[in-house]
Amino acid sequence: MSFDHLPMFIRDLRSLPRFLLTLLVILVGYLIIDFWISPAAIGQSKTDGHYQHNAANRDGIGKIYMGREISHVMGHQGAAWLERSNRAREEKTDLLIRKLPVEPDDVVADIGAGTGYFSFPVAQRVPQGTVLAVDIQAEMLEIIEARKVELGVGNIETVRGSIEDPGLPEASVDLIFIVDAYHEFSHPYEMGTAMARALKTGGKLVLIEYRAEDPGVPIKRLHKMSEKQAKKEMAELGLRWVETGNFLPQQHFLVFDKP
Repeated sequence: MSFDHLPMFIRDLRSLPRFLLTLLVILVGYLIIDFWISPAAIGQSKTDGHYQHNAANRDGIGKIYMGREISHVMGHQGAAWLERSNRAREEKTDLLIRKLPVEPDDVVADIGAGTGYFSFPVAQRVPQGTVLAVDIQAEMLEIIEARKVELGVGNIETVRGSIEDPGLPEASVDLIFIVDAYHEFSHPYEMGTAMARALKTGGKLVLIEYRAEDPGVPIKRLHKMSEKQAKKEMAELGLRWVETGNFLPQQHFLVFDKP
C-alpha cells in the first residue's frame, strides 16, 4: 500500500517506534473526549473546585457557582449605557450614594468601577479619604483617568485588578461597594476571598444587585440576584449580613461586614 499521497507529517509518523505511536493515538483520543465531547457539550455537569460547568444559557457562561450561573461581562463597549442620562432617575443613584456607610477619611473601593459613574460622587463623600476605582478592563480605567484630569479630582486612584483578585492590600479598605457587577465575576469565590481579605476588621461590603425576586425589573435573569443567593455567597466568604435596604426602585442594597 502506498502512502505517497498522504501529507508529509503523516508519512513521518511511520518512522516512530510503535509504543510512541500508540501513546500519540491515546493522547489524541483523550483530547477529543475532553474538549470535543465534554460534559458541558452534552448537557451534563462537570465539577471544577468551587464550580460546575454546564451548557451555557444565552446570557451566561455555563459556569455555576453555588447554584447560580455566572453571566456574561459587559465590556467597555457598554460604557455609554452606564452613563445613560436617565440612569439617575430610574435607579435613584443619588440615594444609593447617600446611603453608603462611609466616613470622610475612609478608604473606599469601587469594584467593577467601569467609567467611574459612582467613583466620582463617592469621592466627594470622602474628602480626606480615597476611592480606589478597581476594574479589570484597561479601557475603563483610561476613561476614569481622563475624567480625573478633566474634573481636577485628586482622591481617586485607579487599580487594575484581575479576574481573581482586585489587587488591594490586606486589611486596607473600610468599605467595598459593588454595583451591578458581582454577578459577572467569572471567579466569584477567588475574587470574594480577596475582597474579604482586603477589608479591615469591621469593614463593610455593600452589594447592589437587581432584584431577582421581582419579575417587574426589566433586566435579563442572569444579571439579577436574589437576596437569599447573595447572603449565601457572602457567608461563604466569612462575611456577616447586617441589613438589606429596600429604598431603591429596582435593586437590593445589601450590607455585610467583616467580623
